[in-house]
Amino acid sequence: MEASDTIDELVYPCGDPPDSGSIRAVAPGVMWIRMRLSGSSLGAINLWALEDRGGWTLVDTGIHTPGVARDWETLLSGPLGGRPVRRVLVTHLHADHVGMAGWLTRRTGARLWMTRLEYLSAQASANAGTSTLSMEAMAFYRRAGWGADAIAAHAASYGRNQSLVFPLPGSFRRISDDETLSIGGRPWRVVVGSGHCPEHACLFCDGLNLLISGDQVLPRISSNVSVQPSEPEADPLAEWLASLRKLRREVPRDVLVLPAHNEPFSGLHGRLAALEAGIQRKLDTLRRALMAPRRAVDVFAALFSAPVSPDELSRYCLATGEAMAYLSYLLYRGEIAAQEDADGVAWYREP
Repeated sequence: MEASDTIDELVYPCGDPPDSGSIRAVAPGVMWIRMRLSGSSLGAINLWALEDRGGWTLVDTGIHTPGVARDWETLLSGPLGGRPVRRVLVTHLHADHVGMAGWLTRRTGARLWMTRLEYLSAQASANAGTSTLSMEAMAFYRRAGWGADAIAAHAASYGRNQSLVFPLPGSFRRISDDETLSIGGRPWRVVVGSGHCPEHACLFCDGLNLLISGDQVLPRISSNVSVQPSEPEADPLAEWLASLRKLRREVPRDVLVLPAHNEPFSGLHGRLAALEAGIQRKLDTLRRALMAPRRAVDVFAALFSAPVSPDELSRYCLATGEAMAYLSYLLYRGEIAAQEDADGVAWYREP
């Protein structure tokens, strides 16, 4: 994720965020929870507690760490009034969203609600994290232009973040695109998007004019859109653009957006337009860069404002996946060609 600009001025009507592990009302029956993200440049994640049948529906959960577990214990017994948790609803599979879901369902007895692809992908990721880096993943990074040292470092550190996700329950309640959920006597419609992840669930409440957007739209940063080693022929940037346009069609412009990061804001349609415009600018810059043959690792400067180095392995992985997403988008539309050399490295250029 990196900073991005906005075409229309955004308004932040909810003020400063609550302290980590505390809550604040942002609408009738809707509480804003803030949880720390240790070791992340994002700093914190926004979670949401919705009043529901004398208890709560929790939306997203934070990463699994002792500090976050202590904050949840404090919340459950104090600010949330000791009332029962009716369900734990997770927007998508990333650790800052799903990390405490298994812990919360075990602690409260609530059911886990997710889209099918996010639940199954989270389970697959958990299983993969217990093994070594696959040969296919090594080939993926080699094809992108990684050197042997970077691949070895990634293999050595693979699975270290697995502890950030508490084991998920063995069953879940599926939610689907356009499904209406009754939460606290109000209808909330599921709006699914993809590109950042396979089947990301947003929640829109027309009666409150609220959108819980997860990572699908953020006010000041753009979500990572990456090709993953497990699906190297994917076209996630096309999915992401389609999802931005879908939100613009299906959610009104004056909605209050409750994002996973930064603060609640209004100005959704302007923000969506800015995100799409930023993508188009990057594509234009990339087209110019590909007048000569380039590997994925050679186009970072065309796509990212800050330098990217293999010394920061996590960021290097994200940048590689995103560079592959932009290259794949142009490749599948016939705007560029790719040729693999004898070492298995892909070179991209104008056809």
